[in-house]
Amino acid sequence: MISSIEEELRQGIVKLGLFATDQQINLLLNYLVLLNKWNASFNLSGVAEINSMVSRHLLDSLSINAHLKGSVFIDIGSGAGLPGIPLAILNPKNHFILVDSNGKKTRFLFQVKTELGLANIDVENCRIEHYQSNQQIDMVMCRAFSAIGDVVSKSQHLLKKEGKILAMKGRYPEDEIAALPDGFEISKTIKLEIPGNESERHLVEVLKKC
Repeated sequence: MISSIEEELRQGIVKLGLFATDQQINLLLNYLVLLNKWNASFNLSGVAEINSMVSRHLLDSLSINAHLKGSVFIDIGSGAGLPGIPLAILNPKNHFILVDSNGKKTRFLFQVKTELGLANIDVENCRIEHYQSNQQIDMVMCRAFSAIGDVVSKSQHLLKKEGKILAMKGRYPEDEIAALPDGFEISKTIKLEIPGNESERHLVEVLKKC
């Protein structure tokens, strides 16, 4: 089972145009094992089968890797650590802050950080609108968190001028984009191609105006 999952992961990473060391592959697989183990008790993911998690969780998260700009990123409503943990594994020199208000989910995130030795991750158990950072945040990320307008209103205090939000969506969110609050604009939208997953996926990049 693990060998077929590893092969799918390796091939998917290549198809995404990315590179991962053997150590990073092992960390991603170990994360998946932990996620699958904890999922039964903590309801971390709607995906019950570990072999479906490669494309729907790992590769989906890594599909936005090329769009990261900067060195400090915050993953809001991180849940099971998606997309933050896979991206942190692939970018060990960058810093990732995972924020979630659900105590069970942040306990899982702490466990992952500890067991995998991910020194470039911080875990915060709080509502995003209450979180204050002592670091300059380069980008806010979210995956299946909320409507884009809600994401903007709850996280705008974290963004520097010209800071960006990366919102991962399914279908193209035309209504959400039309309802974008003043002071923000869409800088680009990208249709994501996820190896092994034919579901429609989009990345919407929101820019905070000067």
